[in-house]
Amino acid sequence: MLTREEDIDAHALRKQGWTISAIARHLGRDRGTVRGYLNGDTVPGVRKTSAADWFAPFEAYVRARFADDPHVWVTTLFDEVVDLGFDRSYQSFTRLIRARRLRPACEPCRPAKGRPVAVIEHPPGDETQWDWLELPDPPQDWGWGSRAFLLVGALAHSSRWRAVLAPSMDQPHLIDALDRVTRALGGVTRAWRFDRMATVVHPASGRVTASFAAVAKHYAVQVRICPPRRGNRKGVVEKANHVAAQRFWRTLADDVTVEQAQRALDHWCATRGDARVRPTKDGKASVVTLAAAEPLRPAPGAPFPAVLAATRQTSAQALVAWRGNYYSVPPELAHTSVTVAVRLGSGHLDISTQPSAGAGTGSVLPTVLARHRLAPDGAGVIVRDHGHVIALDRAAMTAAGSTAPPHRSKQRIPPGAAARAAADALRGQLPGAGSGPVAADEAEAVIDPPIDLSRYAAAAAGRNTLQQP
Repeated sequence: MLTREEDIDAHALRKQGWTISAIARHLGRDRGTVRGYLNGDTVPGVRKTSAADWFAPFEAYVRARFADDPHVWVTTLFDEVVDLGFDRSYQSFTRLIRARRLRPACEPCRPAKGRPVAVIEHPPGDETQWDWLELPDPPQDWGWGSRAFLLVGALAHSSRWRAVLAPSMDQPHLIDALDRVTRALGGVTRAWRFDRMATVVHPASGRVTASFAAVAKHYAVQVRICPPRRGNRKGVVEKANHVAAQRFWRTLADDVTVEQAQRALDHWCATRGDARVRPTKDGKASVVTLAAAEPLRPAPGAPFPAVLAATRQTSAQALVAWRGNYYSVPPELAHTSVTVAVRLGSGHLDISTQPSAGAGTGSVLPTVLARHRLAPDGAGVIVRDHGHVIALDRAAMTAAGSTAPPHRSKQRIPPGAAARAAADALRGQLPGAGSGPVAADEAEAVIDPPIDLSRYAAAAAGRNTLQQP
C-alpha cells in the first residue's frame, strides 16, 4: 500500500517523465502496486486486510503510560505488557510504537529556540516554501474585518519570493494564491514545502488531506511537510514574511484599495526584492540572476478549479463589487445581499441569491441570477448586462413618474367629487329631516320648489306695453 505522500510523489514523477520501474525503485515498492495507483485502480491510504488488529487491546494502555511519562523506556513498557498477556516479540512492539507514533513529543524538554541547526542545501528548482502571514488592521474600505492574510511563496534556492493578499486562509483562497504566486515566480518546482496548515495536512498526523492531494496532482509537485516546531526547515519564506510585514504592510496607507496594495507589493518584489545580492559558491549574484537559472516547469494551462465564494451588498445602481470591478444584477436586487462565486480558470463570475431556510424543507438552494465575463482585477470597469440596463432604466423612470410633487402649506385644495357626494348623503340623514331617509322626489320638492313662469311672462309683457294716462 502506498501512503498519500507516496501517491503524490508517484504522480509527480510520472508527469516529469519517469518510468514506472524507476518510480518503483525510488519508492521501494512493487511495479504493479505503483501502476495500480497511477491508473487510479487503488485508493491511497486504504489497506485491504482481513487480519484482526492484535495490538489494539494494548494500545490504550501504552498511550496512557506515555501520557503519564513521555520518557518511559520501551523496555519497561514491554515488561509491563508481557505481564498483561502480550505474546509477540520486543521488535514487533517497538515497531508498532514507531508506526503508530504513540510516544508524544515532550516540547518542554526540546525547546524550539536555542538549539543548533544544520545548513540545508537547496538545489536549483527543487523546492518552493509556502507560509501564511497574518496582518492586523487592514484598511476599513477593504471590508475584511480586523485581519488580512498574505500567502508568501519563496524559491528555496534563489530566495525569490512573491505574495498574494487574501481575506481568508480557507482552501479556495489558498489554491488561488498558490496559482498566482507560482505563475509570478515563473514556474513550478519539484516540491512544495508547508508547515502543518489545516488546509494542506491533518495537523495531528501530518498526513496530506484528500482535497489537497488533488491539487498537488494537478500541479505535479511533491508535498513536503515540516516537522512540528521546526520552522528552520522553511527559513527562506520565514525571512520573506518578516520583510513583507516591515517593508510593505507597516507603511501601507489607509486610502489604498486591495488591488493597489497588491500592485505595490508586486512592484517592490520585482524592483527591490529581486535586486538583493546573495552569496553563492562562485561569489555573489543577485536574486533575479539566481532565479533565472532555476529549472522551473511551466505552470498548468489553467488553475485548479476551486470555487471562490463571498457575500456582497448590492448598490443602489444594482451593482456588485468584486476585485476592483462592478457587475450588474437585476434592479429588484438593489440594497440586498448576494453571493459571488468564481471558479478558477473559468473566466466568468456567477451572482446568486443567498441560501435561506425553507418552511419544513431545510435550506433552499441559491439561484444564479447573473453571469458575467471577468474583467482584469483592479481595472475599475462596470460590466453590465443589456437586459439589466433596460430594466434599471424602466424602474427608475417608473419611480420618477409616480412621484407627486410635495404639497405647499398655502395650497388651495377644495373637496373633491367623492367628498361632496359623501356630504350629501350625510345631510340626508340629519335629525329632523324625517323619521327616515327622505325619498328622492320629496327631497327635490323641499330643496327646489317648482317655479311659475307665467308671472315672468306677464311682467315682461307689461314692460313692453305703453300705459294710457
